[in-house]
Amino acid sequence: MPTEENSAPPSGKGPKEAEAKIRLGFIARLRNYFFAGLLVTAPIGLTLYIVWLVVNFVDNRVTPLIPVKYSPETYLPINIPGLGLLVVFVAITLIGALTAGFMGRFIINFGERLLARMPVVRSIYGALKQIFEAVLTHSSTAFRKVVLIEYPRRGIWVIGFITGATKGEIQNMTEDRLINVFLPTTPNPTSGFLLFVPANEVYELSMTVEEGIKMVVSGGIVTPPDPRPKAAQEKIILASSETSANTTS
Repeated sequence: MPTEENSAPPSGKGPKEAEAKIRLGFIARLRNYFFAGLLVTAPIGLTLYIVWLVVNFVDNRVTPLIPVKYSPETYLPINIPGLGLLVVFVAITLIGALTAGFMGRFIINFGERLLARMPVVRSIYGALKQIFEAVLTHSSTAFRKVVLIEYPRRGIWVIGFITGATKGEIQNMTEDRLINVFLPTTPNPTSGFLLFVPANEVYELSMTVEEGIKMVVSGGIVTPPDPRPKAAQEKIILASSETSANTTS
């Protein structure tokens, strides 16, 4: 006949501890489900929120400029979201079509000559025009390539974007062929530094500009896959600073 000592549960495996383990496992599952849902909904929610802010910003400034008798909201019981954005798109398209003709080019040239006589305005207009022409022209190589350079010292590598070949006085000051490289900051890639780097110290990457911007914005969390063949991935192209120093010595 079993005694009380033999019938007692083993030490450390009582019903309370089992219940605690079940409760901790349930909490862990809830936590995993929460983070999984956050991973799915956060990007979608933030994207929709940013789009909504942009649409509202444009609508609040453009829609009041539409004459009342031409506004669809006058004849409809509801407001039309995106109406201002649509008006801006149509207006820009019409201006582009008009500038393709003789009269449009004449008006543009006249306006540019007028702005060129204004001391401060001509500098602002000239700089903005060059930036937009460099970025929007299809033949331009601005922000078309992602590169790897050493900055701010040897052995530390950063991602940059080629904005063009260095020209003028800066290029004439050195024998090296220089490349204009824009070095963005994290997490805001619209700010950064302009570097003039020798062409032999600029290493082009296979990733696209969009993938490079994602990596900069995420602080390296989002790393694009390497599209190169496996043999090329296993080949070391850039040696470390210590290896280079030993080789030169």
